[in-house]
Amino acid sequence: MTRFLKEALEGTDQDFTQGSLSRGIALLAIPTMLEMAMESTFAIVDAFWVARLGTDAIAAVGITEAIVILIFSIGIGLSMAATAMVARRIGEKDHEGAAVAAVQAIAAGAAISVFTGIAGAMAAPRLLGLMAASPAVIATGARYSRILLGSNGCIILLFLINGTFRGAGDAALAMRTLWLANLINLVLDPCFIYGLGPFPRLGVTGAAVATTTGRSVGVMFQLWMLWRGRGRVQVARRHLRIDWRTMTSLLRVGGTAMVQYFIATASWLGLARINAAFGSAAVAGYTLALRVITFFILPSWGISSAAATLVGQNLGAKQPERSEKAVWLAGGYNTVFLTLLGAAVFVFGEPVVGLFTNDAQVARIAATALRYIAVGYPCYAWGMTMEQAFNGAGDSATPTWINLGCYWMLQVPLACGLAFGTQLGPRGVYSAIAGAESVLAAVAVIMFRRGAWKKVKL
Repeated sequence: MTRFLKEALEGTDQDFTQGSLSRGIALLAIPTMLEMAMESTFAIVDAFWVARLGTDAIAAVGITEAIVILIFSIGIGLSMAATAMVARRIGEKDHEGAAVAAVQAIAAGAAISVFTGIAGAMAAPRLLGLMAASPAVIATGARYSRILLGSNGCIILLFLINGTFRGAGDAALAMRTLWLANLINLVLDPCFIYGLGPFPRLGVTGAAVATTTGRSVGVMFQLWMLWRGRGRVQVARRHLRIDWRTMTSLLRVGGTAMVQYFIATASWLGLARINAAFGSAAVAGYTLALRVITFFILPSWGISSAAATLVGQNLGAKQPERSEKAVWLAGGYNTVFLTLLGAAVFVFGEPVVGLFTNDAQVARIAATALRYIAVGYPCYAWGMTMEQAFNGAGDSATPTWINLGCYWMLQVPLACGLAFGTQLGPRGVYSAIAGAESVLAAVAVIMFRRGAWKKVKL
């Protein structure tokens, strides 16, 4: 076991188109779990240090994070496309094609980030105002928002290059990138915020400087590994060109994936708006429950991402049956994990949320939300795995339509009806989440069994 964990964390030479699928899932999932955990710590570290600066600073960070989610949709969309295309080329043993695909992804991400960065930096105070920030919050957080939104290129590139690594099977390299970026952020945050040693005291702006520095160094490390490293994708001078066929395919898959992620994220904002009608305690409890859920399902994301890589590589190797088997295996493992986790959350919900709040009312609401949502965990496992499998095959359109139907045509209306049309109140929102995720899983499984994803050309 020790030797296996060492291989997973240091990187592996495993050919994922051959050998044990269970072993391949574990080798890909373990570093991806840790990668996701590192990504989540950016906001946690910033929030921890900024908390001492007062409520206006905390609000500025929180509101800016909500805006940055839109940037995440771009980064994750391009990342999904990069994963699918690179995995397909690696499965075909076309390492030249994988390098060309990686260059196209980076070029697309860099071009998009120039426009979004300029627009974000210029419009930052106005965006804060549109998010109902008070004048004091805008004055406190304008520079923080300008820096984060203006430098969004490092967010986009961090996501999509790590998607390239995962698609190639270099999940450990993606993990190390986030470790490096987070370590720098962890060290620099208090230095720039409070002016420790030779560093200037920048207040909340210092959090943006530290985070941007950490992410930028992470991107430079990624580029160095692509150019000089020993990973499965090696970029050389001959690859530095625009390949319009590959670029068009990348933008087609990536554009749909951006919409897919935005639809899902926006639905949660819609649910938060419905929940807000029941008071601040309901909002606080719901928010706390979502943070706990997000943290605990990180391993599930790792398993799902492993399925995406295995699907792409084995389709490239002309082994669609092996791709399908990998998804069923990953879905089974994911279901076992989330079922056990859901049972634990159901039983120990209140002690868990008690670690994060001393407010008895908020803790009670959060625990209730956790229990209701936990009922849908087994179905959530299948839905997540199936959607990642579609993305790994390059079929980002199918999960986009599934998300639109299950989230906006079912979940949001159902939540509204149960919350306001019955005596359930906020529990109606939680019930709608579990119900919609169950329907999503069923629809995704049906669409997956039809097998159209096997015929997607990249």
